Amino acid sequence: MELSHFEENGRAVMVDVTRKDETQREAEARGTILVNREVFEAIRRGTVGKGDVLGVAQTAGIMGAKRTSDLIPMCHILPITGCRITFDMDEAACAVHCACTVKITGKTGVEMEALTGVSVALLTIYDMCKALDKSMEITEIYLVRKTGGKSGEVHNTRQGGKELKTWE
Repeated sequence: MELSHFEENGRAVMVDVTRKDETQREAEARGTILVNREVFEAIRRGTVGKGDVLGVAQTAGIMGAKRTSDLIPMCHILPITGCRITFDMDEAACAVHCACTVKITGKTGVEMEALTGVSVALLTIYDMCKALDKSMEITEIYLVRKTGGKSGEVHNTRQGGKELKTWE
């Protein structure tokens, strides 16, 4: 596979998408934060001192997706047409699972925006709860699927064949 992110001299460049057709594109990424029981219960009850953890994390994740090109140097500035952040509270694992789905009609994909959205949402949970738990772990951030563009529909097959829970 030839990568188009480098010049002849090896320097990184932003890919030129001028000649590409606009298509409807969508990407979904997921990730998890593991917390202690006290934090899990405080998030669920809404008693974390800094406020509504999942509400703030949802807003932060959407903002992160929208600002991806400010963080990742070669990402294009994209007019995102839709972004949804959802959470699933996993009591048995003391975990909060997060999903970020991003949509666009454009010339390039939104995988980086979905990955950034889920990352920022999880980092926000960490920030809001760090006074209660110094051992939280952000884990398993990955692209679940993408649609649109030349490669069409792509699904992540590295999840060991396990069934992915739908959070919507």
